Amino acid sequence: MALKDIVVDDRKFSLSYVIKNNNSYSWIIFLHGWGSNKELLENTFSNTFTSYNHIYIDLPGFGNSTNDYILDSNEYCKVISTLLDVLGINIHIAVGHSFGGKIATLLNPKILVLLSSAGIPKIKSLKVRLKIKLAKICNFFGIKSTIFRTKDADNLPQNMYECLKIAIKEDLSPVFANFTNRAFIFWGRDDNVTPIYMAEKIHSIIKNSKLHILEGDHFFFVKHSQVIDRIINE
Repeated sequence: MALKDIVVDDRKFSLSYVIKNNNSYSWIIFLHGWGSNKELLENTFSNTFTSYNHIYIDLPGFGNSTNDYILDSNEYCKVISTLLDVLGINIHIAVGHSFGGKIATLLNPKILVLLSSAGIPKIKSLKVRLKIKLAKICNFFGIKSTIFRTKDADNLPQNMYECLKIAIKEDLSPVFANFTNRAFIFWGRDDNVTPIYMAEKIHSIIKNSKLHILEGDHFFFVKHSQVIDRIINE
């Protein structure tokens, strides 16, 4: 594991990353989802894509990477792009899981690999809509409560909670529509975090994309890394 201090728009970040050198001229980046870290993807994919050098990064505010600011996905992408420039790495393939899928798309790689990616606003259930309404009523009367927060917000510092609220609302449909390189979309059949209708929507928006539904939930890729490797290399 390595740490690199960088400055982006006068904001300081310490970013944790791991490089696996396969003595290649081409690079593949792996970006994790919300609340996760680089180790999940490293443990899953370290023995795949052997014709590429790998870089696994803890996104700002996760794992061993720092973040004291409120960032949207474009700003997250700018931080990652700056790190890659500092390291002199030119990415050929970008792999992103969930929240990391948005950052991977914004990097505009030659080959994009989305694993149950975020980026399409989730249709809110009646229960969720009621929780939002109750939270707004509490705020109106000056009642502060965390009982209406999503579980993803548990134990988050305030700035990361604000990042999460931004992330949930973001709609990357225009970004997906403007992506003209090759895209491979992989999804878990039983994913209830980012349901399959999101996969179908992204697939319909990205012109040069292929959709593969595999068995499993939001973390389906843990058991299908070799399959994903084979499909892309073929």
